[in-house]
Amino acid sequence: MRNLIGTLLLCGAMLGATNGARAGTASGELRFDMERSNFGFELSTRWGQKLVGRFPRFDGKVVALADGRQQVQLRMYTRDVEIVGHPRYSEWARGDRFFGAQTWPAVVFVSRPYDPETIKRGGPLAGELNIRGIARPETLIVQPAACERAGLDCDVVVIGAVRRSDYDMGAFGLAVNDRVVFVLRSRLREAPAESVP
Repeated sequence: MRNLIGTLLLCGAMLGATNGARAGTASGELRFDMERSNFGFELSTRWGQKLVGRFPRFDGKVVALADGRQQVQLRMYTRDVEIVGHPRYSEWARGDRFFGAQTWPAVVFVSRPYDPETIKRGGPLAGELNIRGIARPETLIVQPAACERAGLDCDVVVIGAVRRSDYDMGAFGLAVNDRVVFVLRSRLREAPAESVP
């Protein structure tokens, strides 16, 4: 997960480009849009087959800090993880030799504070990733924004590669490559306009 998921930072990054939405949140927080965000990953087998995974359930927020920077906090629930089109592989991904969903129900990422401009121009986004109870520093790569209000009018896209073996997920090494590529596409919920008395 040298450049990971993100799995997982990308959502937090979005906040930087959503100053207008932030102004409407008294708490200085924005929540992820569950319907328009897509958190996933790709694995490849030793014989060239690509497996696409996704986390249907997740939650988290982007917090505006007092110094003008932001921080993202994200949880992706492993009990619901699925390998698209492969129910058997989905069970394997939830099992003890991969995510171990019964013992470790979530993958958690907390970013370091970052400059909102990172979301607009792209670049590295660092933080701590926790999978299977193993916490490691990781860096995700935010892609340059495709619109002015990234996270509201277009996706914030974060891509990163990790090694399963770094998180004690090295099972099935003869069949599935160690490298996992996370592709995270995030949207934030825009705060409702404040009513004028």
